[in-house]
Amino acid sequence: MFGLEITGVTKAFGAHKAVDDVSLAIPQGEFVCFLGPSGCGKTTLMRMIAGLETPGDGTISLNGRDITRQPANVRKFGMVFQSLALFPHLTVGENIAFSLRLQGKDARQRKARIEELLNLVRLPDMEKRAVSQLSGGQRQRVAIARALAQEPPIFLLDEPFSALDAKLREEMQIELRLLQKRLKITTILVTHDQREAMSMADTIAVMGEGKIQQHGGPLSIYRAPANKFVANFIGLSNLLPVEVLDRETVRFGANILKVASTPEPSASTQATLSIRPEDIQITSASQQQDNTVACKITFVRDMGSSVEVHLDCEGADLLSVVQPRDWTGAGAGDIAHLRLPQNQCRVLAA
Repeated sequence: MFGLEITGVTKAFGAHKAVDDVSLAIPQGEFVCFLGPSGCGKTTLMRMIAGLETPGDGTISLNGRDITRQPANVRKFGMVFQSLALFPHLTVGENIAFSLRLQGKDARQRKARIEELLNLVRLPDMEKRAVSQLSGGQRQRVAIARALAQEPPIFLLDEPFSALDAKLREEMQIELRLLQKRLKITTILVTHDQREAMSMADTIAVMGEGKIQQHGGPLSIYRAPANKFVANFIGLSNLLPVEVLDRETVRFGANILKVASTPEPSASTQATLSIRPEDIQITSASQQQDNTVACKITFVRDMGSSVEVHLDCEGADLLSVVQPRDWTGAGAGDIAHLRLPQNQCRVLAA
């Protein structure tokens, strides 16, 4: 049985549907990311799961029990917000003990739980420290410890790392993922950072316009985007206008290309072909093979660990990313021959 089930959930603010008929099942112990741009509905969906917003339609169930109308304080889900919302006038230990006091835990029980959680988040012996004396990463750990104090069935995090610098953010991402695996707690992370989602989640729910555009494992979403929105949002993707000729053949300008099977193809249909920059191979004219297209180089950017090659191909902008050892050293204005491997060329659903 799924731990958390969201069925046909809708939430509107006036005429605007922030969440539009969303259904999702999250198994017990899974780490899922709600990923999408600002305004896509991901935070509103998380707030409904938390009990901070009430759905207009649909149901939310935990272990088969309907909790749609249950108040947030009854659900007792652990939550970490973007602002962290720590109590500045309380010490580290007092912040963590706040929910334990509400549960009626005595002083001995509170102290034991505080010590356990501080060790868990790698802040031993900091119970008496004032919150104002902590670094950003330490405050983040205290917020996580406070959210875990009451042993919640669901752990919710809304953009928790956005205020941290890049290096600390990556360190905290790793720490949180290791902690989640250790505790085996069902975790939902709301983020607009695709790198964060790709590196942390068991599954990703890509959201756009209030709907889940695609749900699946990080690599499956990256390698096989369901539509143009997902291909454009997850990583870098070349999106080329093509005409579908049959299930495995398209026309791109004057070029006939073989592609991975198209979704419900129709001859003469205008469509979009997606291929990742790292999948495009730059070859010499003498090595031309099937699915080879001649393009003009417009700009080359050497990034040290990789070389970005920008090209004009049949009037479309194309990007290829190659390893320095594979780069020919050509420059702007030169003609490059690109091989687009068939199994990496995907015609996207409308």
